[in-house]
Amino acid sequence: MSGVAPAAGRTAIIEVRGLVKRFGQHTVHEGLDLDVYRDEVLSIVGGSGTGKTVLLRQIIGLERPSAGTIRLFGQEMSRLDAAQLQLLRNRWGMQFQRGALFSSLSVLDNIALPLRELRCLPDNLICEAALLKLELVGLSARDADKMPADLSGGMTKRVALARALSLEPELVFLDEPTAGLDPMASDDYVALIRTLRRELKLTVVMVTHDLDSLVALSDRVAVLADRKVLAALPIPQLLQVDHPFIREYFLGERGRRALAAMPEAAAVAASLTDGRAVALTGDS
Repeated sequence: MSGVAPAAGRTAIIEVRGLVKRFGQHTVHEGLDLDVYRDEVLSIVGGSGTGKTVLLRQIIGLERPSAGTIRLFGQEMSRLDAAQLQLLRNRWGMQFQRGALFSSLSVLDNIALPLRELRCLPDNLICEAALLKLELVGLSARDADKMPADLSGGMTKRVALARALSLEPELVFLDEPTAGLDPMASDDYVALIRTLRRELKLTVVMVTHDLDSLVALSDRVAVLADRKVLAALPIPQLLQVDHPFIREYFLGERGRRALAAMPEAAAVAASLTDGRAVALTGDS
C-alpha cells in the first residue's frame, strides 16, 4: 500500500505537490504531497514541531511556501492576483485554534465582519445573516451583544465557527477545534461539527491532538512525520503503517481507548499491540 487512500471517482479540491517550507536554515516540510477530497473530513496529526498549523497557513495563503505548488478548487495559489485570491478565499472559512476573535467587537460584529468586508449587502441583512449563523452553531440572539471576554471556552469556539461559516463556504479549516474544552463540551462540539458537515455538505480539514475527535469525525487521517505526509488513510489502514509515531499515538493506552468507538480499527489495534506493526506493501 502506497500510504495514499484510493482516489477513484473522487474530486480533489486541495492538491499540494512537492511542498517545501523553510525558516532560515530550518526545514519544516520537504517534498510534502497531500490531496483533500470533496465532502470528506481529513484530519492532520503529527508530533510537536512537524508543522501542522504551518501547513494549514500555507494552504490558505497566510504563509508562502519555499517551493512546491498548492492548488485549491483547481487554481494554483501562487498564480492568482489579489482580486482572484480574494474570490477564492470566499469559498473557505477558518477557525483558528484560540478563536482569534476581535476583543473590541461584540459576538455579532465578529461574525458579521467577513460580510461587511465584502461591502455588498446592507447592514440590516448582514446582521440577520450573522444571527442565523449564531443559531446555526447552537447559540442564541441573547449572546449577540456579548463581548469575547464574557464567553466561555466552548462559546468562543462556537462564535469562531459561526464566523468561519459566515460566507457559506464549501471548505472549512479547523485548527485544534476542541483544545481546552472539557470532555462534555468537546463531545457537544464534535456532534455540532458532524451535523454541520452533513447539513451544509462541507469539506473539513482539521488539525487536532484529540484522539476522540479524530476517531469520531475523520474519514482519513494524514500523518506528518519526517517533514512530509507519511500517509493519508482511513484509520484502520493507517494503523498498519509501521512508523514510531503511529505506534505511539494510536496503539498506546489512550489511543486504544479512543479506537474502541471504531470496532474495525479497534480490532486492528488489538492485533498490533504486541508491537509488531505490519508495514503496508503494494497498492492501496
